[in-house]
Amino acid sequence: MKEELNICLLQCDLHWEDALKNRTQIATYLAEVTDADLILLPELFSTGFSVASTHLAETMDGKTLAWMKSVSKKKKAVLCGSVMIKEKGHVFNRLLWVEPNGRVLHYDKRHLFNLIDEDKHFTAGTERLIVEYEGWKICPMICYDLRFPVFSRNDVDYDLLLFVANWPEKRIAAWDVLLKARAIENQAYVIGLNRIGEDGYKAMYSGHSQVIDADGDLISMAPENEIGFVELTLSKKHLSKLRRRLPFLADRDDFNLK
Repeated sequence: MKEELNICLLQCDLHWEDALKNRTQIATYLAEVTDADLILLPELFSTGFSVASTHLAETMDGKTLAWMKSVSKKKKAVLCGSVMIKEKGHVFNRLLWVEPNGRVLHYDKRHLFNLIDEDKHFTAGTERLIVEYEGWKICPMICYDLRFPVFSRNDVDYDLLLFVANWPEKRIAAWDVLLKARAIENQAYVIGLNRIGEDGYKAMYSGHSQVIDADGDLISMAPENEIGFVELTLSKKHLSKLRRRLPFLADRDDFNLK
C-alpha cells in the first residue's frame, strides 16, 4: 500500500494511423521517466482518433498491448491509455490498464462521440472499471465520458478519477470546467490527459493536460501546445483529511444507472 502515488502524464502529438511510429515516439519520450507509479498516454495513442479506420484495430494479442506490457515491466509502473481493439466481431475504444506484473484490465468507452460517427464504427462499453492498486481506488475513463457526471459519480469512494482524451482545442474551455466540476462533486483527485497537434480530420488539439485536487484546485497543468510531462505526487493522507473536514459524499444521492 502506498500513501503517495507518483503519476506521469505524457502530453504529445500523435502520428496519424501509424502505430509503429507512435510506439517508437512514445518510448523515446518515456526514456527520461523514472520513479513513476502510473504513466498515462492519450486516447487512441497508437492511431490517433481515426474512428472510421477500423481496419487498424488490433487484438488483445497484438503488438501494441505487447509493447505496453514490456514498457510497464521496464518502468515498474502502470501504463494506461486507449487503443482501437477488435474482439468478437466488434471494435472498441478500449482503455488498457497494464501493470508491471503483467496484469491487464480494460474499460471500453461507454459514451461514443457521435459528432464524427464514433458510434457508427465502434461498439459502446457498458461497465465502468474500478481499479484497486497499491491501496488506491482508481476510476479510469475516456474523453467524451467527461460530459456525463452520472456515469462517473463517486458511489464507491474512489480516490482518483482519470480521463485520457483527444479533446479538440475549440472546446477546450469545456474541458477545463468539466474536469474541475468532476473533482468537486466527487471529492476525488481528477486527471485529464489530452493530446496536442493536428489530426487527420484537421482537428487541432492544445493539450491542457492537468491534475486537479479534490476541492477543485488546479495542482498542475502541462504547457499549452507543447510536448511535455506533468509529473507529481498524489497524497492519500491529504485526500482523507479533506473528506473528513468536508464530508459531502455522505449526503450523495443513491441511484441506479440503466
